[in-house]
Amino acid sequence: MTLYDDAALVLKGYAPEEHDGTRGEQAQLRQAYLDHLALHDDGMWKACEAGHVTASALVIDPQRDRVLLTLHRKLRMWLQMGGHCEPQDATLEAAALREATEESGVTGLTLLPGGPVRLDRHPIPSPCNWHFDVQYAALAPAGAAERISEESLELRWFRYEDVPAVADTSVVRLLEATRSRL
Repeated sequence: MTLYDDAALVLKGYAPEEHDGTRGEQAQLRQAYLDHLALHDDGMWKACEAGHVTASALVIDPQRDRVLLTLHRKLRMWLQMGGHCEPQDATLEAAALREATEESGVTGLTLLPGGPVRLDRHPIPSPCNWHFDVQYAALAPAGAAERISEESLELRWFRYEDVPAVADTSVVRLLEATRSRL
């Protein structure tokens, strides 16, 4: 099975949960992602100018009361860990876990069961135009030590209640959806 095939299966199986009134919006996004993949054989890759699927993960501390965010070097925004799928990624889960590990420096992350937590489509500068982000959540192991990557200006643990003051609504919604699974 290819990463493209895995993404299509994951998206077909994605059943948005009702946590903040966005179930309908999430179902529409799921269909937009599936339509994108149906129209673009290269829709998983950065080279696809119509946009491409990305994978991310919100890293949660072992006590489940803080999240690790990265101050993205290019965007200068506090975000969850994530990015582009790579040819070595066998699945979207593998891509999300790889990105979270690379960007956080935390080894031993485990994704929350149940598949993606949310979908978030957002515009990016040309020539790519759109990120079709498949968002997961990952638990950090006890004693985890973060290590900043070259993609970040800073890494910082934030208590749940502090996230809305520093991050945009997509991160806040991802946190809300994640908390409904914990």
